[in-house]
Order: sequence, then C-alpha cells, then structure tokens
Amino acid sequence: MRHFYALLFVLMSHTLCLVAVRAQKSAPDSTMRNRELAQVVVTGTGTHSRAQNAVVPVQVLTAGDLQRMHVTSLEDALRQLTSSITTMTNGMGTTMMMNGLNEDYILILEDGKRLTGDDRYTRINMANVKRIEVLSGAGSALYGSDAIGGVINIITMAPSMTAPSSAGDDAQGPVFNVRSSTSYTSGGRFTQSLSADARHGRLISSTSFQHRQSGNWQVNRTEEVMGRLMPTGRVMSQGFHSNQLNQRLTWDMGHGVSVYLKGSFYDYHTVRPQMAHYFKGSVKKNAAGVLDTIYTEKEAYSYDLHHQDYMYGAGAVWKLSGKTYLEADFYSDNLMSERDSFDTYRPGGTQLTKRTHYYNGTLKGIFRLGSWNKLSAGAEYVHETYESYNFSFRTMYTVSLFAQDEMRLLKNLQGVLGIRYIHNRNFGSYATPSIALMYSPGRFRLRAGYSTGYRTPTLLQMYYENDETKNVTIGNQDLKPEKSNYYTVGVEYNNSWVSMRASAFINDVRDMISYRVLTDAEVVACGLDAKYPTATKYQQRDNIDKAKVKGLHLSATFYLPQNIRLGGAYTFTDTEAETLRMNSVTRQYEIITEPTDRSIRHCGRVFAGWGRTWGNYRFCIDLNGHLQSGRWSTSYGWAPGFTQFDLHTTHTFYLKHAELTPGLGIENILNTRDTRPWNSNFSTLHPGRCVFASFKIKL
Repeated sequence: MRHFYALLFVLMSHTLCLVAVRAQKSAPDSTMRNRELAQVVVTGTGTHSRAQNAVVPVQVLTAGDLQRMHVTSLEDALRQLTSSITTMTNGMGTTMMMNGLNEDYILILEDGKRLTGDDRYTRINMANVKRIEVLSGAGSALYGSDAIGGVINIITMAPSMTAPSSAGDDAQGPVFNVRSSTSYTSGGRFTQSLSADARHGRLISSTSFQHRQSGNWQVNRTEEVMGRLMPTGRVMSQGFHSNQLNQRLTWDMGHGVSVYLKGSFYDYHTVRPQMAHYFKGSVKKNAAGVLDTIYTEKEAYSYDLHHQDYMYGAGAVWKLSGKTYLEADFYSDNLMSERDSFDTYRPGGTQLTKRTHYYNGTLKGIFRLGSWNKLSAGAEYVHETYESYNFSFRTMYTVSLFAQDEMRLLKNLQGVLGIRYIHNRNFGSYATPSIALMYSPGRFRLRAGYSTGYRTPTLLQMYYENDETKNVTIGNQDLKPEKSNYYTVGVEYNNSWVSMRASAFINDVRDMISYRVLTDAEVVACGLDAKYPTATKYQQRDNIDKAKVKGLHLSATFYLPQNIRLGGAYTFTDTEAETLRMNSVTRQYEIITEPTDRSIRHCGRVFAGWGRTWGNYRFCIDLNGHLQSGRWSTSYGWAPGFTQFDLHTTHTFYLKHAELTPGLGIENILNTRDTRPWNSNFSTLHPGRCVFASFKIKL
C-alpha cells in the first residue's frame, strides 16, 4: 500500500507543478528531432568526429539521457541505457559483462585516461558526466592492453576553453558556475554531488565532490546449509559510504598552447553488519555412534573493506592549426586496499590486501594531411607496481608505438587503418592491427571492421597467492598474454525522425586465463601440501580457456510529433568456451565446453519518453524497461531471467540565474525480486519496488 501512496504522491506533484505555471503562456514544443546525428565522438578513432561520420561506430549516452533516467552510478547508466552491457551485484560487489565477456576484458577510461583498481565504477561522479561513449569489440590498436571486449569512455564536463579575445579581457572579472545534485532512493541509497567551475582571464578551475552511501539489504534471510534452510545474517548487497574530491586547473597560454594540472582523492568503506551471524554445518558422531548434523552459529563478518585511491597528472596541448595539434600527458593512479578488523586480533586492527601504482606517459600528434587524410601517431609508456600482504613489490612496464590513418578513399567511402606495436618487459613484443571501412550512400551507413585484442597477464595473476580459505590459489609467472580477433559488419539508417541500427560480430579469444586444479603430483612438487596442510583444493592460474562469442545488435529510436520518443534495443550473444577441467572422480583433465562465465544470451531494452515546456517550466516523463534471459555461472549454473521497469520524471524551472530540476519516480515498478536463499546465482539483487527523489541546481 505504501508504494501506491508513493505513486499517488508523484502524480500529485505533477499536477502541482502544472498549476504553478498555469499563468504562463503555453506553447507546444516542436516535433522532437534526431539529434544523434550531430553528436561528437572521440573513442572510436581517438580523434573528434560527428557520430554519423564515424567509421568506427560508437554508442553515445548523453547528459540528457543520464538525467532523464535518474542514474547515480556508472553501472546503473550502462544497464539502463544499453542492451550490450549487463551488471551483477552480490555481497562482494558489482561485476560487469559486455558482449559475452566479463569486466577483465573491458577497458574503462575517464576523458581518455585508463582507470585502474577495483573501484573503477564507484569512482565516477555521474553528476559531472557530459556523455558516455561505448565502443564494442577489440580496441587494442588504439588503447593497448585489456581492450578485448570493448571500451567505455566517460567524458566529463569542462568549462569553456575559449581564450580571451584581447589582452584587456585578461583582466575581466571572474565567472562562476555551481552545480548541486542530491538523490535519495529507498534502501538507504543517497548521493550528493557538488561542482564548482571558476574562470578568471586565462585560468580555469574545476572542482567537484561526491558522497555516496547505501545500506545493507536482503531479499531472503535464509541460507541452505547441509540440505536445510537456516537463518543467515550474510547480506546480499553490502552497505558502503564513499567520498571523492577532484580538482583540475587549466591555463590557456595563448598561441594555441594550454596546460593543465589535475588530481583526485577517493575513500571507500563498506559497512557490514558487525553483529550478523550465520550457521555452518558439520557431521559428527553422537554418544551412540550415530552420525548427526551439527549446526554451529558463527560470526558472519569480522572486518570491513577499505579502499583509498589518489590520482595526479599534468599535460599540455599545442594546437598548430584547427585540425593539427600535439599533446603530452602524464598521470599516476594509486590504489590501496585493506581490511579493517572489527576487533584488534591483528596488529593495528588492519591488514593490507594490496597496493598498486600505475604510471602512464603519452605523446601524441594528430596531423591533417589535406582534406582526405588525417594521421594520428604517438608513443606510450606504462609502468605498474603491485604489492600484497604475502609478497613485496613486483613491477612491469610496457612501451608502445601506435599510428592510425583516417582516409577518405572516395566521396562516400572512408577507411581507418591502425596498428600498435607493444613491448612488455615480461612478455616480449606483439603487434595489434585494425582496419575499418564505411560506405555512406545517402542516409545509410554500411560499416565493416576487423580489429585485434591483446591483454597482458596482471601482476596479481602472476604473483598473488590466496591462502585464506581451504581453496588455495597460486600465481603463475609463465602465463601468456590473451589475444583476440574481432570481426563486425553493420548497417545504419538515420533521418530526422528515426534512427535504426543492426550489426553482427564475432570475437575469437584465445589463451584465456582461468583456474586450473593442480594434480596431486603437482601439489607435492610445489610443496603446497606441506605449506597448507588443511587445504582441500589447490589451483593455479593458467592459459587453459579459449572462447568464441557471436552476437547481434539491433536498435531503433523514433522521434515522433508532440515530443514523443520511443524505441528499443536487443542484443543476442552466443558464447562458447572450451576449458580444461579436472574430473573429481578420475582425477584426469577433460576439455569441457560451456558458455562463458556470467554470460547472457538475450538482453533487451525498451523505452518511451515525453516532454513539454510551458513558459519557464519543462516536464519530462520516461519509462525504461530492462529485460534479460538467464545468466550462466560456471560455479552455480543458471540464474533465471528477469524484467525491470522504472518510471522517471523531471521538472525543470528556468529562472534568471538558476536552473532547478527536482525529480521523482519509481524504481522497479513490477517489484521484480529474486528471493532464493543466500549464495544462489541471483538474477538480480534489487530490493524491490522503490521510490526515489532528486534535486539539481545549476547556478
């Protein structure tokens, strides 16, 4: 009943907003037009181009899309606004899938700079995002390691870089822009973001702060133990609170030269229930010699997780002309993870989990060679270090040289040819070529492409040794890089009222790294039986998998009269992974063929929206639906499919010096929940129907 009152509240608020502006002259909006044609994208080729003219197709999620859908996190944005990306949240955090491959094969960038560490998703301040560009498929020719499944580039808002028109303008008074965004959703989910941009003459300052928090929640407080359902306090989605501060200073030196300094600090704590308990089962003989199942109550959590990250960087851009420029960048991303114990049985109450340092230096030039040719070339140096509680610092560096040529071969035929030469300290040299073509007769765009993916083993995979459970995992310094070949063809049609796309792809991945159970002889040879005598399973990371993913993307958006917008998208993926697995009975290795872990065959999105302006007030309402089939897990089997619909409304008041935008809506209208016992392969961990409210201010 309370959800019914919440819906009634939302509808009444709409009426009140309309009454508030009844005295203003009402004028119908013009027919909504397809604005996707004019979107500027950069991710596909590393250079700016209109979306309709991009040889490499890129999906764009605009700031308008993000505001209408009331997204407060990157995973929410990608799940709601695409059909090729799905996310899964459990007690250990959120994982992402893109086109049949997990997050290890997805490269996430912020303004073209790689994000590293476990908290790549939560470190994005969505209130400061201008757009998100999604590149499907391998992109190692342009971006190097990890870009096997796709690339996600978050473009943040930035103040105007226009230089003063004369020397006298340098003394003009300062200009300020301030933005605030507040959001609260049932389940204790709260986000507060503040941004302030200031400009004085040629100096520009951009500052932003974000606080996020969420409570713990359950959808079922039971757990299956030894064939019996027992109460459990282990949460299905754990609470947290985080804070992040970003600062960027930009100085336009004139004559086409600008320099910048930037830095950020991020702090994240989980908030696990300290008094939570669960039951563990064991079989023992009673006094009569009969086997009994004994259920022992145990402490569910003894520590919280704490992550801290700081980043700093500097760079310069020299525009030689309107189409030719040179740029240099350096930045360092540094992450520390530790466990904060609830008691002090460890010295200081904390234990280091890992510490990483990532350094990146890039030199790049873009040269316009006439009206039919644009060349990009440069060099990149990456240095990584990794430390864990059970080994000291390990290091690895990579040197890359890259070049790309964008060519207009004929009036309606364009091509892109690129290659990256990679030399890694541990794994030698490798080249990753790519080629793409686009034929554009009239309003049609026909595209085809081939690209290669490359991923070097991480220092964690090479050295980290997990000895905290009965399942012991050891690293492997003899790992080989993972590689892929990606093929795609597609067709696109656009006009002012419709946008339709269809594409098919094949991604052939080899030398995939997974876990291989060690034979008894290998366990003895490595001395693991003596080192970990109570362990029941010993495994090692190894190149034992290969996968082939075949897929199809379909999407259509219609821009109708009266500002009505509706459409949908569908992604089909057929995944097949061959892996080497030990038969627990025969103790012999067998080749097993199954879907890739956490993959989904069918995923779709449907949406409808309407907006209208009355004087200084604009109202928008959007309905968004996410539909997906079952998810496969190599450990737990299939999770059922689910459908979730969300209703979002925004109300924008345009005042003289401010823009006010309250938002109201309902999340998960159908109250879709997966209420199976804890430790199942859940389809969704959403707590059920929720009400949200938000308020944004722009000054």
